[in-house]
Amino acid sequence: MVALVPAEAQGDERGAFLNFIEAQRAAIRRAARGLTEEQAASRPSASELSLSGLIKHVAEVELNWLRLAQQRPNERQRTQETWGEAFRLTDGETIPEIVDFWAGVAKETEDFVRSVPSLDDTFPLPPAPWFPKDGRVSVRWMLLHLVQEMGRHAGHADIVRESLDGKVSFDLIAEEQGHG
Repeated sequence: MVALVPAEAQGDERGAFLNFIEAQRAAIRRAARGLTEEQAASRPSASELSLSGLIKHVAEVELNWLRLAQQRPNERQRTQETWGEAFRLTDGETIPEIVDFWAGVAKETEDFVRSVPSLDDTFPLPPAPWFPKDGRVSVRWMLLHLVQEMGRHAGHADIVRESLDGKVSFDLIAEEQGHG
């Protein structure tokens, strides 16, 4: 089980990055453990964030970065009109479906990262004020960004879950390991 501090995989940099990303993915998924679809969709704070919406958002964000790195079109690209749908389940989507989708994205991310000749390989980004000025980033930069993105949202997921029923990540890890 991946908990708070992942071990390095195979002693290499790629494995370490992938394990840190997976540790954060697991924390986000774990935050929804044992909740109904309705509970996971609830927004117990002033924020618009829900656990199911966070899961969908991070899955789509990871896919977007993967498609940028692969220089392929993103089949789930959001427009300004559909951007908000990335933060909530729509059209009968369920948490298990989104988690399965995310697992596929995670597998594709790992396969891509393991296949690139070098983590120093770069790819272009679309123009945006929040991207680096030169418009290119390395695969290593992307992996660091995914650690940051997943970690930020794992913290959000912790707060949302604790607001719902008082359970914190240590409680959920204990439950997951059969100690709860």
